[in-house]
Amino acid sequence: MFGFMGLGTMELIIVAGVILLLFGSRLPRVMRSLGEGIVEFKRGVQGIEDEGSASRRDGHS
Repeated sequence: MFGFMGLGTMELIIVAGVILLLFGSRLPRVMRSLGEGIVEFKRGVQGIEDEGSASRRDGHS
């Protein structure tokens, strides 16, 4: 029911446990970095959209 790529719930729990063991101490830093990257990406996309709409308003394509 909750399978992902043919893995069952118990297998996903085991994989999550292994990931926590391997990256547990660095996980908060990795997640923070990932979040900052997503925010920067969204800002970049918003900037591109703003530039595109400004040029359309000015009559440039």
